[in-house]
Amino acid sequence: MDDGTGQYGRPVGQARGVMVAALAVALLLGAVAARAGDFAVLAGADTKAGYLARLLINETPFPGERGYVSEEDTESAMREVLFVLHSRIKDIPAGYKQEEIAAVRTGDILDLITARNQCEGFSRDAAGNRTMAPRVGERINYLMKIANSGKAPGRFARLINYAQSLATAYFATGPQGSDLFANLSVVGGVPVTGRAYSWMTGQDMYHPGGNFVRIPESQHGLLGGNRFFTLRKDPK
Repeated sequence: MDDGTGQYGRPVGQARGVMVAALAVALLLGAVAARAGDFAVLAGADTKAGYLARLLINETPFPGERGYVSEEDTESAMREVLFVLHSRIKDIPAGYKQEEIAAVRTGDILDLITARNQCEGFSRDAAGNRTMAPRVGERINYLMKIANSGKAPGRFARLINYAQSLATAYFATGPQGSDLFANLSVVGGVPVTGRAYSWMTGQDMYHPGGNFVRIPESQHGLLGGNRFFTLRKDPK
């Protein structure tokens, strides 16, 4: 029996101190455990910002995927994809109609995304509800699982959160950052409108045709495995 002197164990005061310290550690670990899994957070797919964020993630590469170069490169690709969509609404060049560039006449960015043959994997069902192809959701779930593993946020979490921040800000105040292609005036000797109005997989076999002009690497036209295209200043 311990009488408080510590003859058969720790003194009572020390034992209590150990218990308090142990409780504090347990509470701290519990707090960390509660936070685990929250490194990357996406708004619901049924929200405007959540749907747009998923489009930005779907169109750009993450570590280990084809086309991935760096976080900065993928972030730049996300911004420029968003600027393409925004420009198709707000910056239609003289001599062009929106339908010629975006295949639809609208002021809603989500209508651009879900228009037929525009953003693969994103569409509307017969009732007009926004939908995503199963493969899109599967990849995003996989990326989220990686992002929310480990002891601290890493590249996956930062990229997912960046996409969500761009999407959330877009519906609040508009596109964030600077458009790399806003001031383009000549590409390969061809006068152009400035801004990008299309993107495709960054392989030479892919081109939207018509008056679209391929932006070369020397003018930052290849980002996140995507090739960006501007328009001829004088349509053919």
